[in-house]
Amino acid sequence: MTKRPDSAGLFFRQDYFGDPAGWAALVRLLRDIFGIDICPLQQLGGPDPTSMPFGWFDAEGGLAANISAFALPFVLNGRMVHAAGLQSGAVRPAWRRRGLYRDLTVKALGWCERQGFEAVILYTDKPSLYEPYGFRAIPQHRYQGAAPDPSIFSGPARQLAPTDADDLALLQSLLNARSPVSTSLSVTVNAAMFLINTQLDPDVRVSFIEDLQAVIAWKMDAAGRFSLLDVVAAEIPTLAAILGGLDIASAAIEVFFRPDKLDWAGAPQPAKSGTVLMLRGLGDEAPHFPAMLSPMADF
Repeated sequence: MTKRPDSAGLFFRQDYFGDPAGWAALVRLLRDIFGIDICPLQQLGGPDPTSMPFGWFDAEGGLAANISAFALPFVLNGRMVHAAGLQSGAVRPAWRRRGLYRDLTVKALGWCERQGFEAVILYTDKPSLYEPYGFRAIPQHRYQGAAPDPSIFSGPARQLAPTDADDLALLQSLLNARSPVSTSLSVTVNAAMFLINTQLDPDVRVSFIEDLQAVIAWKMDAAGRFSLLDVVAAEIPTLAAILGGLDIASAAIEVFFRPDKLDWAGAPQPAKSGTVLMLRGLGDEAPHFPAMLSPMADF
């Protein structure tokens, strides 16, 4: 029997993203606990429409604890997996050690089971917190190697500003029609996460290559190393075509997903991150090869 939480002075709510006060309470919670501002998401099309938040609120309408579930289908070895993600898990310090987060986690996982999701994934810096619920860590690997000779394209790429209405419309159109960036491991629908991640990391560049009808999320460090974070297109171009479209000549390349569609072979390297990708479900079907989800799908 699940132990009841000590919720004195609080009331439970779920499905409150349509309520401006409920959404504002989550914005404040994540800003206060993690220093993350998700407020721009409202100007980028809003939260994922499949989101189902669960929270304990205080009498003033503040969120004491929250966790949110959402649909996150992904491809694994060529098969579409009907999966959910958990995100925005947080408890204010004054309300910790009362069983509130355990209660919300059980509620969220129960909702996922009733929805028929066959797997649940999340990112966390506290993996031991989720192991009792059947989650296990999935090692993440990026790929690195020498750059291919870039292809030549007639027109230059255009850098996009997701906060610009026209650029946002273009991004949303391509995100809604995108192909998985990898047949081995890749999310298929993640428009809200892609868009908010363009705002959370100021080093991410988002470029549109018209010849390829592709949006490229990438970085370049001070040493001239090119990092490919994600590709949004109906047909994934080769790495040589991407470099040509961006007009980039780089000796060293990093790709932050399995590059099976890029016509390029790099060497897998453990991805250094402050968070761990965890999976619940799928049994022996879970990935046993070096791969990772694109950083633009981080949640």
